[in-house]
Amino acid sequence: MKNSIKSIEVGQRILSKNDKVAMELREIYKKDSVFVVNLMSSPGSGKTTLLEHIAKEKLLGFSVVEGDLQTNRDAERLARFGVNAYQITTGEACHLEALMIKDALEKLRNQGDLKEFMFIENVGNLVCPASYDLGANMNIVLLSTPEGDDKVLKYPTMFLCADAVVISKADLIEIFNFKIERVREDLAKLKKEIPLFLLSSKNKESLKKFCAFLQQKKEQNYVSSHTF
Repeated sequence: MKNSIKSIEVGQRILSKNDKVAMELREIYKKDSVFVVNLMSSPGSGKTTLLEHIAKEKLLGFSVVEGDLQTNRDAERLARFGVNAYQITTGEACHLEALMIKDALEKLRNQGDLKEFMFIENVGNLVCPASYDLGANMNIVLLSTPEGDDKVLKYPTMFLCADAVVISKADLIEIFNFKIERVREDLAKLKKEIPLFLLSSKNKESLKKFCAFLQQKKEQNYVSSHTF
């Protein structure tokens, strides 16, 4: 019997199981009339702080699925502002997967905790989450000024999947010599056009503008066209 070599065909997705669940999630989101935003970034870039300020200012009605390796601290932070938060601890996994979101969504629905928006606060990592489709309407990447302005081309897969980019801790731009134009130029090399927001906890208007953008996208029934 001749030896045979089995190979994976080019079109076959290693993550096909996750992709299938993500497709199911899109239909569920639509049925539940919930607009889902997948927030991705490095650890400490300000995802939880952003959600705290949105809740504090009552700019959007939302629930949250929190992803962390350990602890439920971020969920507890948001609960103090009356946010319905479901915590997923991933152990050693550096990303959330579609099946995790499906389970969390079901629990939030059964508890009557779903709002018009649902934020997925992904595990802090600029690599792994960019490979896992969660069926979100929008994928938004945060880049904080202390991280530096060179991350877009260093982590292209992450920024390629972004429907919008948020520069967080924008009040520290001068302190860290963060060049906004460099970020714009690097994003342009990856994508022709992508919304870019500068957010600071000290500037409520920037937060209102960002939330108005999300509300507009919801009214437009926006669905990300990115293929993971």
